[in-house]
Amino acid sequence: MKKEPVLFWIVTGMSGAGKSQTINCFEDFGFFCVDNLPVELLPKMAELCSRSGRPLQRVALGIDIREGGFLRDFLSTVDILKKQGVDCKIVFLDADDRTLLRRFSETRRRHPLGTSVQVGIKQERKQLLKIKELAVKIIDTTNLTLSELKQRILELLDVRHARSEMQLSVVSFGFKYGLPVDSDIVWDVRFMPNPNYKMNLRDKNGRDAPVRRYVLATPQAKRFGKKFFSVVAESLPHYVREGKSYLTVAIGCTGGRHRSVVMAEELAKYLKTRGYKVRLHHRDVDR
Repeated sequence: MKKEPVLFWIVTGMSGAGKSQTINCFEDFGFFCVDNLPVELLPKMAELCSRSGRPLQRVALGIDIREGGFLRDFLSTVDILKKQGVDCKIVFLDADDRTLLRRFSETRRRHPLGTSVQVGIKQERKQLLKIKELAVKIIDTTNLTLSELKQRILELLDVRHARSEMQLSVVSFGFKYGLPVDSDIVWDVRFMPNPNYKMNLRDKNGRDAPVRRYVLATPQAKRFGKKFFSVVAESLPHYVREGKSYLTVAIGCTGGRHRSVVMAEELAKYLKTRGYKVRLHHRDVDR
């Protein structure tokens, strides 16, 4: 069986332009990330990634001028990797000199080249010119917020993958046991008729077919359920664009055993049909 090629996203650029934040973005999108990897270890890294039956396909490496052999060995090492069949895509981060100066002054960091910050920026910009020319994407972070940076990375990777990158959880719960502490969106379904008052349903829960049929047949579920599901689905891409990597939708009823369980199951099913990976959890169903 022919192995899939290894793909390295190499994140580099001007010191202070946001390499660490960019690596964090890749990590949020499910990439295996290594920051400040020595250039001489790149071929070994490629070998390790390809050694398994299914090579690592989502790898992002942060390398910059702080690494000793970066300027001397980087270009030749990339050529070696390409001859070995490794696809190297370079993302180059930049910002204007005034912004870089401000960022260094705010953090009180020395420039990696060891000179004054202003001189160091000038020297670094000149030395990185050839590497910048090889980049598949140059991102100017001068005026970017973190969420905007994340959106640029999404666009680079293909925005269609955004929905599968968010860690999305749907949780049912009972209000009498308290709100889930990590909930981002909370929907109260206590306005729906309560199966607990039906003798034949009281000892069952929302995973049982009779309870599901009862809840879903109510006018409240029919009228409000689809509207709520639609609002949640339409809001998710906006959460992604704002940099949200984890989102929990909590649906609550009184005890967390009947109505909330049914509606959480339905919401998870609805979102899965729209391409989202959903983790479903019924917190209080067995209480």
